[in-house]
Amino acid sequence: MRNHLKVNLRERSYPIFIGGGLLKEAGSLLRRVSKAPKVCIVTNAAVNRLYGGALSASLKRGGFGVVTTLLGDGERFKNLKNVEKIYAALYRAGFDRSDAVLALGGGVVGDMAGFAAATYMRGVDLIQFPTTLLAQVDSSVGGKTGVDFLKGKNMVGAFYQPKLVVCDPDVLKTLPRREYLCGLAEVVKYGAIKNERFFSWLEKSADSMLDGDEGALGKAVLESCRVKAGVVERDEKESGERAILNFGHTFGHGLETALNFRRLKHGEAVAVGMAMAARLSRILGLLDANSEKRVENLLSRLGLPVSPPAGVSAAEVLRGMEHDKKILSGRLRFVVIDKIGRAFVREGVSKEMVLSACGG
Repeated sequence: MRNHLKVNLRERSYPIFIGGGLLKEAGSLLRRVSKAPKVCIVTNAAVNRLYGGALSASLKRGGFGVVTTLLGDGERFKNLKNVEKIYAALYRAGFDRSDAVLALGGGVVGDMAGFAAATYMRGVDLIQFPTTLLAQVDSSVGGKTGVDFLKGKNMVGAFYQPKLVVCDPDVLKTLPRREYLCGLAEVVKYGAIKNERFFSWLEKSADSMLDGDEGALGKAVLESCRVKAGVVERDEKESGERAILNFGHTFGHGLETALNFRRLKHGEAVAVGMAMAARLSRILGLLDANSEKRVENLLSRLGLPVSPPAGVSAAEVLRGMEHDKKILSGRLRFVVIDKIGRAFVREGVSKEMVLSACGG
């Protein structure tokens, strides 16, 4: 089953194609939207071994010259030093503003390649070909690019929309189980913040999602991208509604910082963060206890953690949040829900309530 939708942003609009077998059609899909003579595939060694050859062949059939540059695999490589590696590869290959950068990988690769594309010669075409579920449903759509700096996650970056996003669920078959489950956390988020019907469907379809059922997976990717596209269309640069996409992320980023980006993967930290955000919503008197439990139960059924690893204190998580870029005028902002499917931002939450939500 194949689907496509469009992110409508006037001159920055772009299509999202979703369907099995699209890896082999990437060249023709890109040729529809870009006149670039050359494409630089940015990926890591593991993904390149699996899909680099097929993607390069498809791009060449589409009439593109192709070069490839490899980055390290993991959050610790998400820094300006590795973005410089992309710049160097583009410069050595003679890329100019008429050429394009294609991110082949998960969120780390997509964020770094996107930032390089946004800033090399003040901007070249960007194509996102996400190879993790988390990237397919979240980071590849919406134009957020960036790198970590000092202890701040995504502290240096830019809003830069791609020309095209291609989501091929077939590439998820080689995804490690833990990485696949991380992507399910972001899928749950979309139901929790914007679509109660989708959330209920996920509750009924949890086993199918765990089994990687093709039909269930395709629906999950499509519905997640549809929710995100709608939010991005209404608030491209996070001046208002788009902030709700950070549900669970302020807590999650604080937890990641407390753990020095070890022990938990990003999707796992976000899952714990969503459980904390639901708890904070209940503590604030916004959310009923049953709805809080539904969020926690669905995450648990999908094999995701809902509490921090042993040895991490609530105070450490709170300190980690102090480095979060979502601080506004020195005050942390939290995305909360007053029912499943409806989210908003709350500022000025007391430290005691935050600590309680963190389990302290």
